Amino acid sequence: MSDAAGRAPDLLPAADQALVRTVDGLDDAAWAEPSLLPGWTRAHVVAHLALNAEGLAGVLHGAHLGRPQPMYASPEARDDDIEELAGATPGEIRERFLASTATFSEALEAMHAGDWDGRFERTPGGPEFALVNVPLMRVREVEIHHADLDAGYTAADWPEGFRTLLLDSMTKRPYPAPFLVRPTDLAGTWAYGEAAGQAGATVPVVTGPSAAAGWWLTGRGSGEGLTSDTTELPEVETW
Repeated sequence: MSDAAGRAPDLLPAADQALVRTVDGLDDAAWAEPSLLPGWTRAHVVAHLALNAEGLAGVLHGAHLGRPQPMYASPEARDDDIEELAGATPGEIRERFLASTATFSEALEAMHAGDWDGRFERTPGGPEFALVNVPLMRVREVEIHHADLDAGYTAADWPEGFRTLLLDSMTKRPYPAPFLVRPTDLAGTWAYGEAAGQAGATVPVVTGPSAAAGWWLTGRGSGEGLTSDTTELPEVETW
């Protein structure tokens, strides 16, 4: 189990509680308003979070029973289900979201040490992921999409533990060119892309608040609050 994957379960309860408070605070009109994700309303974001929790809970339940199952039936089914749930009433979406959060927590608690071996498919025949990364995947969904709701909670509200975890976990992604991130509010330097951390390598160094760095590393915004010693920020792809 990676260090980031090992830390993720401890971060989930507080992340869930904060997200539930925000969702409970949305009035009926707010659900149809745009989120920060292009083409998605707040209803779409909460619908996605509910279905994501259900899908990951199913993965864990299948692993616990020794009957592996994919997270979603297909990419099309995943998208169709989000659209369908987003079209429900605010009360129905909220109820589904709250139930899914509890379902995921119960599935996580039911896992035994030996259940974490192996991998699962996102969709049948699609990309595979290690089971041990499920809590990491979920806490990133919760914290990042909480900020995407644009309902008063921003990346600046992410707790330090999650900011550190996000910077750690994003080092596993591919990048067009290597670079370093040196947050002004955390100790340490994070290397992204091949050769970024190798001795003697000269690569761009990005500095700024860790929340701004994490937000930018997921492909959000334009790097507000960050600077690079090459004057231009390196290229990153949307997460």
